[in-house]
Amino acid sequence: MSADSFWDKLPRPFLALAPMADVTDAAFRHIIARYGKPDVMWSEFVSADGLYHTREVERMPDADNPLMRDLAYTEAERPIVAQLFSSSPAMLAYGARVVAELGFDGVDINMGCPDRAIEKQHAGAALIKRPALARELIRAAVEGAGGLPVSVKTRIGYRTNELRTWLPELLAEAPAAITVHARTRLELSRVPARWEHIREAVALRDAFRERTGVEVRIIGNGDVLNRADGLQKASASGADGAMIGRAFFGTPWLLSEGEPTRTERLRILVEHCRAFEERCSHKPFAVMKKHFKAYVHGYPGAADLREKLYGCACADEVAGVLAADSFNSTH
Repeated sequence: MSADSFWDKLPRPFLALAPMADVTDAAFRHIIARYGKPDVMWSEFVSADGLYHTREVERMPDADNPLMRDLAYTEAERPIVAQLFSSSPAMLAYGARVVAELGFDGVDINMGCPDRAIEKQHAGAALIKRPALARELIRAAVEGAGGLPVSVKTRIGYRTNELRTWLPELLAEAPAAITVHARTRLELSRVPARWEHIREAVALRDAFRERTGVEVRIIGNGDVLNRADGLQKASASGADGAMIGRAFFGTPWLLSEGEPTRTERLRILVEHCRAFEERCSHKPFAVMKKHFKAYVHGYPGAADLREKLYGCACADEVAGVLAADSFNSTH
């Protein structure tokens, strides 16, 4: 880990934005950074193999490369960590080099994603069943990152809680941080996160630190509702920080003081749509539709308004629908 790593400068406990595919894209991170920035942000995950293939085999210009555009960020998002996935040490080393060249503050390895397509590549949560490969991947990322701090995001186990065997394998490679999602891969998000297992992870980390003198941060993840909840969960478990995911849906102001009015909420939705068109034009606008329900709820007529929004194909149409709704709601 670099001597001047951003990890050393974070408050304790800190709050982090979770990486979520087709959610924490450049547009949503821009909005979150503007209205309720956490202490550290993650990109959505990117395939290291895909980066190599598109840039080195297909020779696709970076400006046209959707994977490179997924790695776009702004200074307002710092510190920001890029998450990669792969089961190939060579590919992960390549991806880490790209991340370092792009100026990210850190690189994270996805070892927890339950998506079947990712697991078929022996990546994501499948690595929990292949600890030797997982360790090799960490070493490869460290080599490729050239001094950039490397971290890991994983789960407590695949079918059952395997922290006592799985976590020491990761700790042995001394990554800068390990985020532990307090569920198994098979549980997905169907059961409540069990933060007692984060406390268990912290105890295992503490024993490792006592033996080696090496500092590895533990970040708890799962069912964090807001700032107060995240700080309480982290403090109670002894974790260095808490990662927030789904609670940010429709509430980019989650970590700020106060709650916006309905009018302000809808104005931010339009801003989010415009940011999506500007920063994520390589993705279909339909990606935004998952955000509509999160922004528009909790008042009479919200369901009808959402149905109208689902039919929108661009930010201007969203703005028009919301403007008409605002007019009708006041007349």
